[in-house]
Amino acid sequence: METRVSSVAKEVIIGDEQPTVLIGERINPTGKKRLAAALQAGDLGLVREEALAQVQAGADILDVNVGVLGVDQVALLPQTVQAVMDTVDVPLCLDSDNPKALEAALKIYRGKPIINSVTGQQRSLEEVLPLVKEYGAAVIGLTMDDEGIPEEADRRVSIARKIVGQAEALGIPREDIIVDCLTLTVGADSTAGLLTIESIRRVKTELGVNLALGASNVSFGLPDRDLLNSVFLTIAIAAGVTCPIVDVAKVRPIVLAADLALGRDRYAMRYTEAYRQRQKR
Repeated sequence: METRVSSVAKEVIIGDEQPTVLIGERINPTGKKRLAAALQAGDLGLVREEALAQVQAGADILDVNVGVLGVDQVALLPQTVQAVMDTVDVPLCLDSDNPKALEAALKIYRGKPIINSVTGQQRSLEEVLPLVKEYGAAVIGLTMDDEGIPEEADRRVSIARKIVGQAEALGIPREDIIVDCLTLTVGADSTAGLLTIESIRRVKTELGVNLALGASNVSFGLPDRDLLNSVFLTIAIAAGVTCPIVDVAKVRPIVLAADLALGRDRYAMRYTEAYRQRQKR
């Protein structure tokens, strides 16, 4: 199962037999006061800085989210996407819960992006999946519905199956559907990470799709978050995650080590080259 996305100049292939694809998460104002303030002021300079820094750190795809209080996402998301496209040449993941903002960004995007995201809620499926079909995009499906994020793997898998089924009914190929099984913090529930890993394994086995994951949620509210995030991400990659959404500068060495251990780095070339580059810096 290969998901292919692209910018004007670059194609990225997501798949089980490919190196893990890293989606950079930092162009998102959630929890980032400086970026939120810049977006509210219409200043895209910091967005350009973050885009360039993430690609230099090894990001394969960049997530672009402008969801902050008081901004017009329909106007700002395409402006931000254009600014990122003018700065770097990697494919983009268009991240919004506003279908009109997504469509505005899709109209100006050059290449094949990922839409982040659709959920199991019927309204979301009806509003987002037609955009995926019309613009030939890939899409991330979140395993949540009107009742929130399920506490059972069976329900998460069921929601994933519903998203895949409705997408395929519209003519969207399965290879363009990426599932995110979601994770909650283990600080509140010590079994939350295990539930996510079980869901990932089952979705991979039963549906065969590629899987994304915002791994850092697992450590929310806990000390030494980077350590826990790295361990959990490694386990998730082994379970089937192929394109995690991460702070690339913090986790890329861990991901390269995981790929090497899982036989995805012939003669350890990527791992060794990354080590050499870190030594130079």
